[in-house]
Amino acid sequence: MMTAAETYAACIDAVRAQRARLHGAPPQDPWGGQVAQRFRYDPHRELDANLAVLASYTRPEDVLIDVGGGAGRVSLPLALRCREVLTVDASPGMGAQFAAAAAEAGIPNARFVHANWLEAAGLQGDVALTTNVTYFVRDIVPFIEKMATAARRRVMITVWSVANPNQSAPLFQLVYGEEQVAVPGHRELLPVLWEMGILPDVHVLPGVPRVPGGPMGARCPQTPEEAVQVAGQGQWLGPQDHERAHRLIAAHFSELFAPSPEGFRLLWRQTAREVLITWETDQRR
Repeated sequence: MMTAAETYAACIDAVRAQRARLHGAPPQDPWGGQVAQRFRYDPHRELDANLAVLASYTRPEDVLIDVGGGAGRVSLPLALRCREVLTVDASPGMGAQFAAAAAEAGIPNARFVHANWLEAAGLQGDVALTTNVTYFVRDIVPFIEKMATAARRRVMITVWSVANPNQSAPLFQLVYGEEQVAVPGHRELLPVLWEMGILPDVHVLPGVPRVPGGPMGARCPQTPEEAVQVAGQGQWLGPQDHERAHRLIAAHFSELFAPSPEGFRLLWRQTAREVLITWETDQRR
């Protein structure tokens, strides 16, 4: 019988195999370029409901480690509320967006550490946070163990009840003619934690999913052209398939979108909520 960690790794292997077969080899920096730009947000924006919950766990004297934090979508607003932020990420493209966003916002207490988390050395903070990253982590046990070791007080992990990479699964089916292999989410992650002897608190956060490419709760697309553009974003789609995907999405428009007073509703988006998994490490005792 497979352990929870082995089941988790098998999920990642199946996802990678399907992507390699359909998309070919990934680019050197799959999170760079326009992808990184889409993850750059104004650090001084008003906190959405979910980010406000994460912020409530931080203290002004804290050092926060954001694992896989990319362009600082989460960590830079939190840097305004704690002593220091260290964002650890292996993507040079994300690092460039992080540096530009921090400089533009005048945030001096945030640092980008260009490294894979399992290879990063000497990092210690009060809180270790990772948001929407565990979907991609095959070696999940050492990843979590390192977070727990690095955090003096608390670990926080967030995932969506329908994992972000799979929120476009109906479009994937339309374009590729097969079911998208699901990345591991909270159903697979929690048994790993229990297997490790960790009993976390689990909270369903109040905010609604964001429109792809926009902030949480962003407006619906206002025109059919914008709706097709929104649907054709994301890493579910291979770069070589964009033109074909846009044609297919446009041809099936009435099945995928519905007009409303707010704009075009995304009928293909599955209902999802963000889940916070957190526990105290008690290393200060």
